[in-house]
Order: sequence, then structure tokens, then C-alpha cells
Amino acid sequence: MWWSVSREQRSEFGDWHSHEHFPERMSIPGFRRGSRWTSTLDPDGFFVLYELEQYETLTSKGYLDRLNAPTPWSTKMMPHHLNMVRSQCRIVASFGGGIATSLATIRLSPLANRAAELEQALGETLQDLALRPGLTGAHLLITDTPKSSATTEQRIRGSDRAADWIVLLSGYDPDVVHGVIANRLSVAALHLQGAEGESATGHYRLALTMTPQDVAPT
Repeated sequence: MWWSVSREQRSEFGDWHSHEHFPERMSIPGFRRGSRWTSTLDPDGFFVLYELEQYETLTSKGYLDRLNAPTPWSTKMMPHHLNMVRSQCRIVASFGGGIATSLATIRLSPLANRAAELEQALGETLQDLALRPGLTGAHLLITDTPKSSATTEQRIRGSDRAADWIVLLSGYDPDVVHGVIANRLSVAALHLQGAEGESATGHYRLALTMTPQDVAPT
């Protein structure tokens, strides 16, 4: 998920997201880890990633019950999630691992009739990148939105947009991450491999990560 939070709401957003929202999400069966990232290019921008045990968690009762019964604090904060892009994805290629301090995201789409070519090319590129000095992980996700009705949280926010394909590149050296995005994963390079000529790139630093084991019992 990508969104913006105005400067006036930033302090309360961080408090709510860290002390109520993340622990709530991590208490849902099937949630393995959540991480929040602050944009290094956009002072209002955030990226949040939830890792799940299986795709079916997206339509599980535990998850939908929370989405349809937001707390009073969540109800207050949801309208402040501006320009929301929310994608429910399947992992199609994943190399490396761990949580690093620097992350780049690329939102892209394949050209007509070139999806298979692009997927293969990206898989080969990401596998090579994951173990390069300065980097820790490289992943390709493809949005696969489950068929379900709009939830209460979505209705509070308004219409969420969705990405199509997503590349995640993590590393412990932000200069290396930036360099890869500017070269091997640039718009021009991706276009040659079968992507459309436009993509949205973001750069982020880690703000908080949490797993179910980090949530204190109540």
C-alpha cells in the first residue's frame, strides 16, 4: 500500500499506526509481518507491506471482520490516507530475504502480449541482483484482487487504486539501491524487457517492522 499523510496528521498517524493498527493487524491469524516505510523523496509519502502465510488470508473471516469493524481511532484516521494505492498480490519471484533499511518499489505493467517475456526477464534480473553487495532482496509481485465486497475501511477512505505488477528491491546501502533503479531497473531498461513506457518508482527508509511475536498479550 502506498499513500500520503499530510504534515498536520503525521504525528497522530505514527502513533496510531505503530501502537494500535500494526498490533491489531498482527493479531489476525495468517499475518506474518508488517513493515512501514517512509519516503525519502516525498515528505508525505509512505509504503506499507504486509506478508501473509497464504493468499487465502485476504478473504479470511479474521481479516474481513477487522476491515468491517474499524476501531474509533481507525475510523478517525482512515480519511487521512490520501491517494491510496492498495494491491493484494501473489508472489511470482522472490530472492534474498530479511529486513533491510532501504527499499525501492516500482509499479509497472507489461506491454500487450509480452507479459511472459517480462516475467522471465525480471525473474532473471532479480535473482542476479539479490546477492549483489549493498542489496538484500529482490521480489516480483502481481496483483490478484480477490472477489469481495468493499469493506467498511475502504468506504471510509473512498476509492482505492491498485497497482498491476510490483518490483521490490531492498538493501543496506541506499546508494546501491538507487543505482540499480537508475540503471538495470530504469524505465528504459524495463521497457526493453516488455514493460509499458511508464512506471512509478519510490524510495523508502524503514520506520517500523512488526511480527505477531512482537505483540504483547492482552
